[in-house]
Amino acid sequence: MINLFEPVHPGDFIREMYMEPFDISAVDLADRLHVSPSTLSRVINGKTDLSVEMALRLSKVLGRSPESWIAMQAQHSLAKSRKSIEKELETLVPLA
Repeated sequence: MINLFEPVHPGDFIREMYMEPFDISAVDLADRLHVSPSTLSRVINGKTDLSVEMALRLSKVLGRSPESWIAMQAQHSLAKSRKSIEKELETLVPLA
């Protein structure tokens, strides 16, 4: 289930909001996107970030804007990075 308080990876969103409700397999969706099943699988499983090219393909097939897909990926990546270097960020001194 998607956590509403943490930015979601686009792969989780694709799986929970499109694949499961519409009963579409990764192979079928990959075919519609004109990508290999392994490429889509890496996105769906959060193993790779969503590329701009994939955002364009998803936009065409699933109906959201490419900007919304990129924003979702950016928010997820930012939250993940922030969490991973949280302690180090506390030690940084602003320039001004």
